[in-house]
Amino acid sequence: MSASIQEEICHFWLEDCTSKMRFQKSPEFDRQIETRFGVWVERALLGELDSWEGGSRSTLALVLVLDQFTRNIYRETPRMIAGDVRALRVSNAGVERGLLEEFSPVEAQFFLMPMMHAEDLHVQQASLPLFEMYCGSNVLQYAIRHRDIIQRFGRFPHRNKILGRTSTPEELLFLEQPGSRF
Repeated sequence: MSASIQEEICHFWLEDCTSKMRFQKSPEFDRQIETRFGVWVERALLGELDSWEGGSRSTLALVLVLDQFTRNIYRETPRMIAGDVRALRVSNAGVERGLLEEFSPVEAQFFLMPMMHAEDLHVQQASLPLFEMYCGSNVLQYAIRHRDIIQRFGRFPHRNKILGRTSTPEELLFLEQPGSRF
């Protein structure tokens, strides 16, 4: 049963969903993910799906659940990043095991996405060659934008309100600019 849900997760996100669906805020789409996969997100957040770290597709499914589905299901709440630490660990371990060699560019993009979401400049810097090599220039440009924000502020200012962090005057000015939020 586990293998089928892992494949269902990958198929849904990578084949059924368009880029617009993945990156545009939509309460309807968020509810669809919660209805279909919410129980798996909860189990992943509890560490109950760590056994999925093995094959390339099952590991990718785990990253998708921890890094992408949390952002949809728990949008605009602190829980939206609740899987980030675990997703980054899984992604890093997969990179070390050579899993990127098995992925298409879009699979690699989402496998590496926890690095793009990290509020850690070292992680951001280390991710750029991977995004360039495995994902192409368009995705690389987004990765660079994320890195630049971390380099400038040490964090993503658009998360401050959600996480109860006080924004600096410089961050508030930045957030007024178009394209400052992801």
